[in-house]
Amino acid sequence: MADTVFEIKSGIALTVGSFGTLADLTASSPDQIRSSCDLVEIRLDLILNQHGSVEPESWTDLHDFPILFTARRAEEGGSGALDAAQRSALLMSILDRADCIDIEVASIPEMRPVVKKAAHNRIPWVASFHNFEKLPPNAALEHAAKQARDAGASAFKIAAKLNSPTDLARLAEFQLTDRGIPVASMGMGPLAPVSRLLCAQCGSVLNYGFLGSSPTAPGQWNARQLKEAIDNLAPFPAGPA
Repeated sequence: MADTVFEIKSGIALTVGSFGTLADLTASSPDQIRSSCDLVEIRLDLILNQHGSVEPESWTDLHDFPILFTARRAEEGGSGALDAAQRSALLMSILDRADCIDIEVASIPEMRPVVKKAAHNRIPWVASFHNFEKLPPNAALEHAAKQARDAGASAFKIAAKLNSPTDLARLAEFQLTDRGIPVASMGMGPLAPVSRLLCAQCGSVLNYGFLGSSPTAPGQWNARQLKEAIDNLAPFPAGPA
């Protein structure tokens, strides 16, 4: 963890570079990473499933570059069918280096010790919500955002498959509305690329692309290309609550 506390702020669109494999992580130079994203995501569940262990030496070359650590639950795209205890142990093991962590909204009740420890260490955390089949109704999104806010999350992340342009418009409208918490939104599937630009333009605070050769979600941009595109967008004004 860097000396200064990493922050997620409304109105600032950060590009997150996500590694899909340990090989991608170890093959990337610090200079390549710095030019491609503002924050690195390391998927602990992927590394553990691919290699049987998670070694801190894997990210020592990143020095003080901000790192978001994720140990994803299987129901939301995680690798290896890790239970809550295993995912909690993974996150606890890296808190001395983490600048941010990700915990699914659905996992908050069973991972409260991690949330409490992160808060004690002044580490911001993202409460995430994924659906690989469809964009849930607005009421479900609003409920998940409220759960994230009430639990003290630093940001709420929604990633869902978009099956029509109507879904795309609805996700953008959700992003534009003030939820009382910074929101990161993105689509998956065929409409994912355009959604990631539109949502960033509408105020998405975390915008995920892949580093290396392996996307970590359907329809991800290459992180460098995504960052360059986002840097050229003019933001839309936020809508009413």
